[in-house]
Amino acid sequence: MNNNSGFLAWVMDPKRRGPMLIAPAIIVLLLINIVPLMWSFGLSFFKYRANTLKPPKFSWFYNYEKVVQKEGIWEALQTTAIIVAGSVGVQMVLGFLLALLFAKKFPLRRILLMFVLTPMMLSNVAVAIYFKLFYEPEFGLLSQFVQSFTGEMYVLLATPAGALIGVIVADAWQWTPFVMLLVLAGLVSVPKHLYEAAEIDRMSWWRTFTTITFPYVRSLLLLAVLFRTIETFKIFDLVFILTNGGPGTATETIGVLVYRTAFQFFRTSSSAAMGYILLFAVIVLTSLYLYVIKQRESEEM
Repeated sequence: MNNNSGFLAWVMDPKRRGPMLIAPAIIVLLLINIVPLMWSFGLSFFKYRANTLKPPKFSWFYNYEKVVQKEGIWEALQTTAIIVAGSVGVQMVLGFLLALLFAKKFPLRRILLMFVLTPMMLSNVAVAIYFKLFYEPEFGLLSQFVQSFTGEMYVLLATPAGALIGVIVADAWQWTPFVMLLVLAGLVSVPKHLYEAAEIDRMSWWRTFTTITFPYVRSLLLLAVLFRTIETFKIFDLVFILTNGGPGTATETIGVLVYRTAFQFFRTSSSAAMGYILLFAVIVLTSLYLYVIKQRESEEM
């Protein structure tokens, strides 16, 4: 009884109440995220295939050397960079323009805003299936529209350039509302008296935009660039369902290449090394982004 009462007193101590409350969440985080992460990192230094019963054999940096020397990964990185640049660029432009539109009050604004935000709430699989049907050459809406002018079916995903455009459009369609929402939050926070003062001073629209509007939304816009670059760099399910990396390897992103290496070719250790190279690339991009932001802030001060 004394031991139990002592344990209860230790648990109920106000100083330990906070750590005890978050302990289950930390344990779940370790089991679900940290442990598999460390296990896969260790596996990248071994020779191992998931479809065999052979035990892992320690090989130092063999998998990393093999992955770096592989031509396919550089092509996949180049394809990923094209998709990231195209999709994020479209999202920034359209998201900013939509935010400017919805920052003003007009009839049916809330209803239209709800429809605009809908793509962001859909799963990547649903968006991929929708655009796969949209691009379908026989009964797809895009092919039907082009066929009304040319009289022939239009197969957008048949060419490398068309497939890349199709992926970029699908990803931008889904995530442009996310950028719009961030920018809109910045636009709504702009004090109205600044616009009133600008109107009294008869400032031009461009002058008002560059001196009042853009400074308030710039930080949120840069944050959107960071988030969307990281997420688009890891794109997999949309590409895999929409084009399966084709035609050929025209849309094979690094995420698709990692999947094929792990689950089609069963090169488990190589796929683990490839995944950590992808993680390293994302960390480098994020660090460069934050460095550029700090440099600009220091120059402005």
